[in-house]
This record gives sequence, C-alpha cells and structure tokens, in this order.
Amino acid sequence: MTMASADELTFHEFEEATNLLAETPDAATTSRSDQLTPQGHVAVAVGSGGSYGAEDEVEEESDKAALLQEKQQQQQPGFWTFSYYQSFFDVDTSQVLDRIKGSLLPRPGHNFVRHHLRNRPDLYGPFWICATLAFVLAVTGNLTLVLAQRRDPSIHYSPQFHKVTVAGISIYCYAWLVPLALWGFLRWRKGVQERMGPYTFLETVCIYGYSLFVFIPMVVLWLIPVPWLQWLFGALALGLSAAGLVFTLWPVVREDTRLVATALLSVVVLLHALLAMGCKLYFFQSLSLENMAPPPQITSLPSNIALSPTLPQSMAPS
Repeated sequence: MTMASADELTFHEFEEATNLLAETPDAATTSRSDQLTPQGHVAVAVGSGGSYGAEDEVEEESDKAALLQEKQQQQQPGFWTFSYYQSFFDVDTSQVLDRIKGSLLPRPGHNFVRHHLRNRPDLYGPFWICATLAFVLAVTGNLTLVLAQRRDPSIHYSPQFHKVTVAGISIYCYAWLVPLALWGFLRWRKGVQERMGPYTFLETVCIYGYSLFVFIPMVVLWLIPVPWLQWLFGALALGLSAAGLVFTLWPVVREDTRLVATALLSVVVLLHALLAMGCKLYFFQSLSLENMAPPPQITSLPSNIALSPTLPQSMAPS
C-alpha cells in the first residue's frame, strides 16, 4: 500500500504540473538540484519567461553603446591635428591589395565603394599610387631618350629633371581637383534630386586614386619603341580605368536625369582620356629637332677660285 500511495502521489504531482504548464505557457521549470524538494517534488516557477532579464540586457547594451559613442565623440581630434589624418592611413597591405585588384578588374554590378572600401576610405593607397606614377613617368620619359640615343648616335640627350616636377603636379592636381569638382557637383545635384546619395569627398578621392594604378604598368610598357603598340597599351589601360569609374559612379548618377547622368559620365571619361593622352604626348613625344645634334656643315667653293696657300705664322712677311 505504501508503494502504491507513493506512486499515486507522484503521478498526481506530475499531472498538476502538466496542467499548470498548459494554463501558463510562459512558465519555466527549474531542473537544478537545489530547487528540488527533499521528496523529489518538481518545483514549477511561474513567471514572464525571463522578460525582466532580457530587458536588463537590452538596457545594459544600450548604455554601453551610448557610453562608447560619447567616448568616441570626446576623443575625436580636430581636423587641424595630425591624429585626425592618421586614421586615413590606417590600412594594412591586404586591404590595399584588395582595392588595387578591384580597380584593375571592374565589372558591372560590382561597386568599388561598397565591396572594397566598405565605408573606410584611405589616403595611403591614392597617395603612393600618384607618387609612383609621377616618378615612373619621369624616369621612363628620360629612358626613352637614352634608348633613342643608343639607336641613333646623332641624337643629343640631356637629363630632363623638370619632368619629375611636371609629372607630380599634373598627377596630384588631377587626383584631387577633379574629385573635388565631381563631389561638389553631386552635392549640388542632391538638392535637386533628393533620391541621390553622393559619395563623401574622401571616397571620391579614393576612387580616383586607385583608378590610376593601371597607368603604372602602362607607362612601363611604353618603353617599347613601337608607336602602334604604345597606343594599344594606352587604350587598354584607359578602358579599364574609365570602366571602373563609370561602374562606381553609375549607382549615384542614375537617380538623376538621363541627360545629366550621360553628360557627367562623358566628362569623367573625357578627362581621363585627356590625362592619358597628355602623358603620352609630353613624356613620350617624338624626338624634335632640338634633341638632334646638328650635322656637320661642309661648304664647297667654286672650282674657278684658286686656293691661296697659307704660310705658317712664323714665315709670314712682316
């Protein structure tokens, strides 16, 4: 009888717990040993499903986020300090290589800003790409004259150090002034077309800076003294670089009118083509007459004029 009574009591307790859970679905059962009764009774805790704990966690996370934002605002340096610009050079080698690869392999639907910059534009890559391009332009422009002199000894070569200055000023002005004008125009058009969301100025500079990387191997290949091959390499590099700019800017300008979008992208491609053609015609220009040594002039006298013998100065009559 004792065993039967214990079993019936346990069965009734489980049945009561089941009914209680059915009436209150938010009830939570505790399985810890310290919450069990000495007789093995099951303790059922009726509550709100841990909502108080969840609310506490949400409040704690929001407090942490607010404190972190406030700390970042307090630590934000001014634009006149070195620390402000230091953040724009905080990139590693893998990020720079990934962005260079993205500029070399443009394809439709693959936005350079969204897939490679990820709201973290840098100035490290554009700065060194422009510096490398300017240096390579000046060096290869001088090497072209050296190689031409070896093929034709009549060519007079003198080092042209001013090409370094010309290349540096041209490349850096293009990489900064053109993005500035483009960014200002898109900001102005945003007031006309509210759906437009232009890139930031640093993102625009980053787009143009990385788009110039393809010109570095192009300039090196221009050392091949074959004019039609030089123009072919220039057209390929220009096509890749301009396509990257168009694919990146299209998601922004497509919200504008068709006329404005077409005109803007045409101007972007035209300025890029002018840069490439200017580099080709100035640094790899055909040899002009001033670079050629003047040929020896031989004057012939008429045959009827007899040449008078010249006496040594010591034997000349006084």
